[in-house]
Amino acid sequence: MLKANRKTLIITSIVTILPVLIGVIYWNRLPDVMATHFGTNNEANGFSSKAFAVFGIPAFLLAVLWLGAFVTARDPRKQNISPKMFTLVLWIVPVISLIVAAIQYPVNLGYQMNITFYMELVLGMLFVIIGNYLPKARQNYTIGIKIPWTLANEENWNRTHRLAGYLWMICGILIIIACLTRIIPAEWLIGIILIMVLVPCIYSYWLHVKKGL
Repeated sequence: MLKANRKTLIITSIVTILPVLIGVIYWNRLPDVMATHFGTNNEANGFSSKAFAVFGIPAFLLAVLWLGAFVTARDPRKQNISPKMFTLVLWIVPVISLIVAAIQYPVNLGYQMNITFYMELVLGMLFVIIGNYLPKARQNYTIGIKIPWTLANEENWNRTHRLAGYLWMICGILIIIACLTRIIPAEWLIGIILIMVLVPCIYSYWLHVKKGL
């Protein structure tokens, strides 16, 4: 699987560490201590050295990318993981790396940004994309809702992921709408994510107990 996706892995690796180049270009303009974590009020609540922010964060994300690719490629049921699903897995970390850079560098260069807005917007879009793929995921040990009941029964897996796909897409759209209209407080985001996680798990257990799946 890794050999078949070697080109994509190389491209995603380059994209993941691309923010390093941006950091080097603006090195002299960046503060020695950089804001690297922000609260829902857009205020910085976590700081790191310039070297770690520029080099360490992309390096860590690169390690996560390769670890995710290796673990997915070693899945005992890797034949059930479609090429499109594997490609999606490879692109999640590079996108996160670019988003982090798009927030981190402007803020530390003195520009004002509504960080919560952009994070919620991207998160909502990501949930919609993942929700679209979940029903297409076949039974495996790496990608999807991996709980005892889905792994033990293929029909349970398929029904749970079908429900989860619709739920994730709906919740993703709600997050995007909330982000654009501000009709839902940002604090409710945690509740929406809990629904996305818990409802499919409860449904899977119900199928196991009531339907024998």
